[in-house]
Amino acid sequence: MYLFLRQFKKKPLCLVSAVMILFLLGIALFGEMLSPYPYDLQNTEETLSPPARVHLFGTDQLGRDLLSRLIYGTRVSMTVSLLTAFSAILVGTLYGALSGYFGGRTDALMMRLVDVIYALPDLLLIILITVVIGRGLLGVFLALSLVGWVTVARLIRGEVLRLKEQPYIESARAIGASHTRILFLYILPNTLGALIVTLTFLIPSAILAESTLSFIGLGLSPPAASWGTLANEGWKGLRFYPHLIVFPSLAIFITMLAFNFLGDGLRDLLDPQRAAVDSHDG
Repeated sequence: MYLFLRQFKKKPLCLVSAVMILFLLGIALFGEMLSPYPYDLQNTEETLSPPARVHLFGTDQLGRDLLSRLIYGTRVSMTVSLLTAFSAILVGTLYGALSGYFGGRTDALMMRLVDVIYALPDLLLIILITVVIGRGLLGVFLALSLVGWVTVARLIRGEVLRLKEQPYIESARAIGASHTRILFLYILPNTLGALIVTLTFLIPSAILAESTLSFIGLGLSPPAASWGTLANEGWKGLRFYPHLIVFPSLAIFITMLAFNFLGDGLRDLLDPQRAAVDSHDG
């Protein structure tokens, strides 16, 4: 662990990204204490005010403080993306591990279902699920979770296929270890590095997907706010009131960039051989 932290400190971009992500998580957790105004407080006398000392990020068309809504949106966007990513990791890991470990017809049947889902456009599938389930946090979470696990399942299946042929797995079978013990104690712990890296890429994908759904009107319902709903409200006034869309867009951009830089750094540290291969191919 100490060696890992020493190597991590040698990657300043990765370190800055980790600090930025911790900062955003702090905003999500303590948003009510940091917010200067209630996120839904309307003041019709200050509609569409530009950034100023009273309202640092300006106000929207209903006079609501944009900074307060952005802070609240951070909580919503981060919550949806984290829950979606962890649920996708859980479902995809179990599904892919079982498929890869048992192999044969079981593997072929389980992976055909994955191939069918994977062949469908993600955004179209998410929109269809959202329309069926309904708008709101639950609908967005379920839609993104039902799509996101597929990539994890394929990744873990490949890792399990590789690991189950290792000599120590053969030794475990020889001494009579059960399938459950082999899978959960000897195989899956060795996929942890790949899962951590995958998680850092799933979270920004979920943020972008949630923002896209909210932007096109299939996400949260007003007066709830996420980065996507704020961007949806702001793009109409892009020409005359650019602050309405600039700040939500910056939040999405910086967060996705931070997670991607963190994922690249962790991949280099946790799986240097694969990182070297990717770098050579690039």
